[in-house]
Order: sequence, then structure tokens, then C-alpha cells
Amino acid sequence: MKKIGLIGASGSIGQQTLDVIKRHSDVFELIAVSVGRNTEFMKSIITNFNPKFIAVQDEQCYLEIKQFINEKALSHIELTYGNDALINIATHEEVDTFVNAISGSIGIRSTVEAIKARKNIALANKETLVSAGAIIMPLAKQNNVSIVPIDSEHSAILQALNGEKKDNIKRLIITASGGSFRDLTRDQLKNVNVDEALNHPNWSMGKKITIDSATMMNKALELIEAKWLFDLDMNKIESVLHRESTVHSMVEYVDTSIMAQLGTPDMRTVIQYALTYPERLALDIPTLDFKSRLNLSFEPMDDRRYPFMKLVYDVMDSGHTMPAVMNAANEYGVHQFLQRKIKFLEIEDLVFDAVQHHKMIKNPTLEDILYVDEVYKRGEQIQ
Repeated sequence: MKKIGLIGASGSIGQQTLDVIKRHSDVFELIAVSVGRNTEFMKSIITNFNPKFIAVQDEQCYLEIKQFINEKALSHIELTYGNDALINIATHEEVDTFVNAISGSIGIRSTVEAIKARKNIALANKETLVSAGAIIMPLAKQNNVSIVPIDSEHSAILQALNGEKKDNIKRLIITASGGSFRDLTRDQLKNVNVDEALNHPNWSMGKKITIDSATMMNKALELIEAKWLFDLDMNKIESVLHRESTVHSMVEYVDTSIMAQLGTPDMRTVIQYALTYPERLALDIPTLDFKSRLNLSFEPMDDRRYPFMKLVYDVMDSGHTMPAVMNAANEYGVHQFLQRKIKFLEIEDLVFDAVQHHKMIKNPTLEDILYVDEVYKRGEQIQ
């Protein structure tokens, strides 16, 4: 029985993780779990999973859940709140697998502490590797901890690398759907609205990642994650447009053989594989139907259409705090767009401006990275 600790349970990845756990209750047990302010969802988790340790965001939520626990006579459940509670979940003594499904830099510390506590990590939190990959991966190696990605592209690469030697890798090819506006020109993007941006053609995801898919920032961040996860130079990692989202990514080897992982666009497959890696379990969801016509199309990535796809290589050439700045400035820009305070293309303007004017901190500590992240995601600049 695998003992699971999960933070970010009320988000898209969190909810699908709970579905996987429920489908295999004989294999997985939810020990510790957090939500933000969604107390009704936490009540359903308590009812359906009976965890031992739960956390919510603030005191008001805490008091509401405390009353619910008392009414149900569930005195064995330990309840707390606040950011430190996330670390308590990540390091809980009974947890052996920590699922980081929370969004934002708040998830970085939890990953760090889980590694120090020698928990295996199933990672959906992008900020952990994008902003702090140079710290996280050596720490994981030092503590003999595996970090398995909850991401369709990186999971595909992980599977395509099974049994192969790193020295034989020629390049990683990460596929991209193109997002909500893949058929629009730059000129047509000037007046697109939030509702249009959130209408992704293939995947059902949270708002932030859906907007990132439309700007292609999501793919830029995935290139950075791939660098750290698979310990490769950025010049060996590239992206290609693949509208169908059927091929989730590919690995080309030195003999020109290419291994591709295919599947339906359902994150439960990815989540379950992260929880069972390197083993597999049956999963009763729709699969690819090869008896019907199955088209696979690929197009080169156009840096002029998606300027973030060039920026990411420049940012990684600079390194240090620059990736954290790019990520945090984008987070601020997306928030402003979702609040309808800026136009879609102004997200790019904000990110490029932040990167251009950032006074880089060399060899940053975790505290440096978190400070830079906090400043830039508020739309401020370090003087």
C-alpha cells in the first residue's frame, strides 16, 4: 500500500489524483491532504478518503472544517492551516509518496522539505524546477529521491527513455498543441478575450495553464523542466507543434531511431504512472481507436509567432535568477489578463520587459529565488 500526501487537492491535477487513488483504493491510501479555501471540497475528501492529516489555507476555513470534524466525531483527524501545514504534509511520517499539485512558488519549499525527508516526489508544480531546478535536482540526488513528473510531455519522455542510455540521446522533442489561438495570426491576437483564451481545443486544465498554453509559455517552461529532469543541455531539447495531442513527446537517439509515447489526452494516465513508476496499473478510461482514421500532423515551431519559445533559450543561457524572473513575471501577466486588466499580447510585453531589466543574482540561494519570485509576481522590479 502506497501512502500518499497531496497538496493542491482542489485543483485540476489534485482532483484527478484523488480519482486515481479512489479507483485503486487497494493500492493507494490518502494519508495527508490540503486544499486552499474550498472547504466544501475538503468535506467531501474527508467523507470519501478519511485522511489522517488535513490542512486548509486560513483560520476561517480551519474553524469551519473543525466544526465539521467535531460533528462527524472524527477526532482522529489532525487539522491545521497556513503555509507551514503544506510542509507538514510533505514530510508526514506515514507518507512515502508526496504529490505536489499546488500551483505557484509556494510549492517549492514543500518539495525541498519532502526531499530532505526522503519522500519520493510526484511533481506537477512547475515552479519547483523552473525557478529552482539547479538546487532541487542535486538535493534529490544527494538524498536518493526520485522525482517523477506529473506532466504528459515529461511522462512521455520518461517512458521513452526506459532501458536506454543517456549517452545515446540525440534530442528530446516535446510536442505542443498550439493552444486556443493556434490558427490565429499575431495581428488577430490583438483583441482576443479571456473566454476565447480559456477554450483549449484538446485538454481540460486550470485557467493559468490554459492561458500559458495559448502564449506557449507552458511549453517554454516544459523545456526548462526537461533540462533538469533529464540532465541535458538546452540545445538537445526542442519543441514541435502537434495539433492532435496524441503523441505526447519523443526521444531521438544517436542512430536516428525515434521513440514516441502516444495516448489519449487524459492526465489520469500520467498521474497514475507517476504514483506507480516504474510499474503500471490498469486504468479504465478511453483509449486510442486505431480502427478509425488516426491523423498525426507535425509543424515546426515558429519563434516569431510564439516569441516565448526563443526567449526561453536566452533565459537559460543567462541562468541564475533569470528563469525565476521569467516565470514570475508571466504569472503576474496572466493574472492581469484573467482579471481583464491587460490585453492578451501584453502578457508577452510584461515578461520581456522584466527579463530585459532584471539585475541578475548569481548563484542564488533558495531564499534569493523565492524573493525574486515574490517581487516579480506582484509586478514589481528589484532595484
